[in-house]
Amino acid sequence: MGWFRSFGWVELVIIAAFAVFYGLYIVRMVRIGRTLHAPISTVFFKLFIRTAFFALLIIAYLGPSFGEAKREVQSVGKDIMICVDLSKSMDAFDIQPTRLEKIKFEMKKVVEAFNSDRLGIIIFSSEAFMQCPLTYDQNALNLFIETMNTSLVPSSGTDFGPPIRMAQQKMEDVEGGGSSQKSKVVILISDGEDFGDETEEIAKEIADKEIKLFTLGIGTERGSQIYAGRSLKTDKDGNPVVSKLNPTSLKKLASLTGGQYFEINDTGNDVARLINTISKIEGEIRDTRLVDVSANRYFYFLLAALALLVADIMLSVKTVTI
Repeated sequence: MGWFRSFGWVELVIIAAFAVFYGLYIVRMVRIGRTLHAPISTVFFKLFIRTAFFALLIIAYLGPSFGEAKREVQSVGKDIMICVDLSKSMDAFDIQPTRLEKIKFEMKKVVEAFNSDRLGIIIFSSEAFMQCPLTYDQNALNLFIETMNTSLVPSSGTDFGPPIRMAQQKMEDVEGGGSSQKSKVVILISDGEDFGDETEEIAKEIADKEIKLFTLGIGTERGSQIYAGRSLKTDKDGNPVVSKLNPTSLKKLASLTGGQYFEINDTGNDVARLINTISKIEGEIRDTRLVDVSANRYFYFLLAALALLVADIMLSVKTVTI
């Protein structure tokens, strides 16, 4: 038999207090009985009931556990790799405070929503870099999200191919990844056009391996200017550079892989719908084991104590007879 709580000084003090006060009560009744020359044996009947009642309460409080059984416990989850575009256009402020800051805020929601799954982060522009490998550690993920900024990657255009290729490789190579690809998800977040030459080829490989790929566009059709240092960015002719959301490449990529396109703009936010869609994807069994389980049976002792309490109230016993 096991116990939910260990017997400590608190329980010892309570038992000692009960013994002292009830002992004083019995001494008082014995003195009264002797003075009146009355029998006092009935006092001990109540003593037995109340002591048993008190003992059962203590046992119930300690939480006795018995009845061991074997139970199969399965660990089920998905692998989700988030690829985030960190090109300079992500500093545009048509989505307040900026596109990137908004994405960082929404990514934390994704991390929270999939706290039992492994998530990783890849950052990219024309090249891809592993920011955080697949992990269950939400604190680490949120820390990496906070540190993301557009100076972490080269600012020479946007190529969707490298991050998708890296996501595929990392999810296939990770220890404990298993053989099922249907539980693997890639989320590609960007605001612009894809200038890569191999994206379609890589997308077809993803589709053939049944890895789920979803794209998330952020920005507006009207767009906004971008800060270059303390001033607004201009082209070589001195004209202001305006960055607009270009969803064409993202929609095409989603279509090629059988995925879906979602968007954050000035009138709507599809992140909740994205989370809901990924939640419907069946996870993969990562680990199965048998564990010994014992149940807390405190309620048996509590019911017995309540029965004695009712009996104590209902039974009227004269402690002193004159």
